[in-house]
Amino acid sequence: MSQTEREKMLANEPYFSLSDPELQMMMAAAQELLYPFNHSRPEEHEKRAKIISKLFGSIGRNFTIKPPFMCDFGCHIHAKDNLFINYDCVILDCNEVFIGNNVMFAPKVQIYTAYHPLDPEIRRSGLEMAAPITIEDDVWIGGGAIICPGVTIGAGTTIGAGSVVIRDLPPNVVAVGNPCRVIRNLYN
Repeated sequence: MSQTEREKMLANEPYFSLSDPELQMMMAAAQELLYPFNHSRPEEHEKRAKIISKLFGSIGRNFTIKPPFMCDFGCHIHAKDNLFINYDCVILDCNEVFIGNNVMFAPKVQIYTAYHPLDPEIRRSGLEMAAPITIEDDVWIGGGAIICPGVTIGAGTTIGAGSVVIRDLPPNVVAVGNPCRVIRNLYN
């Protein structure tokens, strides 16, 4: 039996999203939830919480997500307790995004599971790929940081503002730059 485009997407195999009715319907459903979330009034905390609970694949207790917030599907985002996401976050969740406990995102953090073929001819065909991202417990991601496909960020790590994380980072470090690199171990 052949795989659906969504199954290929979640398996980090080449897939077509723009021509696939299931993926287009899922993206449209996410946008329908994001519109009222991003246009909610500041005091509408319960409304926002209900929308995020419907949008995300799973969400723990005690979370704050400040609008505007954007994602592709929402259902591939899994967050544990005490999540804080500041203004203008983008999560391209074409694959799973796992977020641990006590994680904080500063403004304009971008999480990208999606990527494209390097060969222009293949890219023109519309094929895409997506690799999962894991952000472990107690991570703080500074403003404007970009987390690239397939990355794992270890527990207790701090990512400096404007960093571009292109490979895994160990736990309990401070990492900065483009490309992001470890500049300090927190407990050594």
